[in-house]
Amino acid sequence: MTPKSGSTEAECEDAVTVLPGCAHDDMLRGPLTAAVCDGATESALAKDWARLLSRAAAEQAMECPELLAGGGAFETFAASAVAQWEPWLATYTQARVADGRPLKWYEHTKLAAGAYATLLTVRTDPAPAPDPAACEPTVWRWRAAALGDSCLFQLRDDRLLRAFPVATPEAFGTAPDLFGSRNHDTGLLARRARFARGRCEPGDRLFLMTDALAAWFLSAADQDSAVRELLEFSGPDDLDAFRTWLDGLRERRQLRNDDVAVVRIDFEGR
Repeated sequence: MTPKSGSTEAECEDAVTVLPGCAHDDMLRGPLTAAVCDGATESALAKDWARLLSRAAAEQAMECPELLAGGGAFETFAASAVAQWEPWLATYTQARVADGRPLKWYEHTKLAAGAYATLLTVRTDPAPAPDPAACEPTVWRWRAAALGDSCLFQLRDDRLLRAFPVATPEAFGTAPDLFGSRNHDTGLLARRARFARGRCEPGDRLFLMTDALAAWFLSAADQDSAVRELLEFSGPDDLDAFRTWLDGLRERRQLRNDDVAVVRIDFEGR
């Protein structure tokens, strides 16, 4: 996760949560959940809502994978996430008063409208082998829910196999669907969300990206080259190089100057 050019880490309005919280290169034998959110700059406290929402989504996808199928389970999740906002906001407001910086009248006006963010949540699970004695490669299954234009890409043999929920660069717009911190119409949120599932084989990769990087990837003239560039970065030690690479894309006007969040999940055989 990295802020747009000219902004600080504290100003970054993208958010990422990955569970379980372990080293990035650990081999996992059980479920993994990840959520990326892109806070809408036009709304107040968007970065804080994005962080709260990504955490709530990853935690609840771990506890209740059914929410990734939509329907009532997603509505329950949505209601739970929205219910966390007012207590958080009350604590934030009290802290501002204690710090001698009470909210201004115009801040109250914006806060009344709520905060907004896109949401992409993914869960991966190892599928049981039909015959454990056969030593066949492990297969994983993934499920995803999306509201807005943060994207999931599945690669096989380092080529794009599937894109969700946006499949073409032309489909990115200026007004994506958003998850509001004060939207109590959970049925509406569930109807606007999109859901998908798939299967990963050893060697496959999943990438989760917020919209700016996702749009660059889908619009790349040479997608094989774009994949090779992405695969140069695999962990926290590569963050400085990743930021330098992003700045180069921005300077060449290939990438919109926006915050960037990305999660990479590699699937390996046993």
